[in-house]
Amino acid sequence: MQGLSWFAIVRLGLVQASLGSVVVLTNSTLNRVMIVELALAAVIPGLLVGLHYGVQISRPLWGHRSDIGNSRTRWILGGLALLGVSGTAAAATTFLFEISFAAGLAAASVAYALIGVGIGASGTSLLALLATKTAPERRASAATITWMLMIAGIVATSIVTGLNLEPYSHLRLVAVTAATGLVVLVLSAVAVAGIERRPTLADGQKREKAGSFRESVREVWSDAEARLLTVFIFLSMLAYSTQDLVLEPFAGLLFAMSPGETTRLSGVQHGGVFAGMAVVGIAGALFSKQRPGLMKMFIVAGCLGSGLALVGLAVSASFAPTWPLAANVFLLGLMNGAFAVAAIGTMMILAGAGTRANEGMRMGVWGAAQAISFGLGGLAGTVALTLGRWATAQDSTAFAIVFALEAVLFLVSAAIALRIGAGRPSSALTAARPVPPAVPAE
Repeated sequence: MQGLSWFAIVRLGLVQASLGSVVVLTNSTLNRVMIVELALAAVIPGLLVGLHYGVQISRPLWGHRSDIGNSRTRWILGGLALLGVSGTAAAATTFLFEISFAAGLAAASVAYALIGVGIGASGTSLLALLATKTAPERRASAATITWMLMIAGIVATSIVTGLNLEPYSHLRLVAVTAATGLVVLVLSAVAVAGIERRPTLADGQKREKAGSFRESVREVWSDAEARLLTVFIFLSMLAYSTQDLVLEPFAGLLFAMSPGETTRLSGVQHGGVFAGMAVVGIAGALFSKQRPGLMKMFIVAGCLGSGLALVGLAVSASFAPTWPLAANVFLLGLMNGAFAVAAIGTMMILAGAGTRANEGMRMGVWGAAQAISFGLGGLAGTVALTLGRWATAQDSTAFAIVFALEAVLFLVSAAIALRIGAGRPSSALTAARPVPPAVPAE
């Protein structure tokens, strides 16, 4: 079979895992430290994370340059190196915040902007490389493997760093972040070596080279399925990301968990995501031929289940600290994983569906939609939490409002997902539906 072997696909998945390992420290652990240990308003880390997602609105440009350039590997490793350095710099701003809020905020703003550049440059080029070097019949499975390896990296990092952050100190946080960045860069350099030199597949048809940036954008946006998938990605990721910056503070303030404990709780959530992806992968391998709409069913069920889990978190605010928080968070992750793996598989299939070889642009458009929603979601969650705490003077009520709003967003996402492929028996979603591997790699 032409294209990347399963081993090569797993190697690229390790690069995605490396990205997740660094990002989880800045988006979860450092966020909690700013709110709890530094006693900053929740909107501050929300704005900072929103900044690094806002920078990623330029992902289509990076994807396009990756399409017309001669080296995606350079973008992958260069972006990852920048991510490691800027992530360490962000952790070091905890010292500045202790001395001067203005100085800390200025330095953190620069660091988070560079984090966004690193993620966008590396992540977009990585997924484009995977799409162009993988055989069409393996692309959905490759997406499953890659995404699950990213979750595995996040889980492993959450557990290991959670243990190494005890007892907590700012210096320990900086050291752990720097060590993580160095390890994942070396691992990724070994993993990606030589893969780009392998032949690029043509999907069985003659495809033109990518044109200008404007032409590539127009070609992608003229695809009805690509537009609908973009809308779904935006709404579902908005629903998911709204809790991203408030979950650890929620556990710290209402359940009296330490930084190490809340970091491990984040690992529990991502462990649930991992399990959800595994369930969908096995079910897809066993029943997708008999049930062509199985992946769509998992997308919808995952969104509805995520909404139910968030309702549980809203209720738990009134029963803390006796509520089974870990089990609730695991359920949320499980449902997130179910809809995510089916959506990512569909995205990988549609990346190569254009008349031009513009996989990087397509991945960039969908990546930008996700980045915008993540930026808005993180900011919206922290703003809603800050306003709720000010209006009600009760942390429990404020958190419950945020989680309830997220549940509504997931219901809307489920309604949008029902339209994907509706009335199009030969659409890209149905004809080239994701078929995850029989034994998920992650």
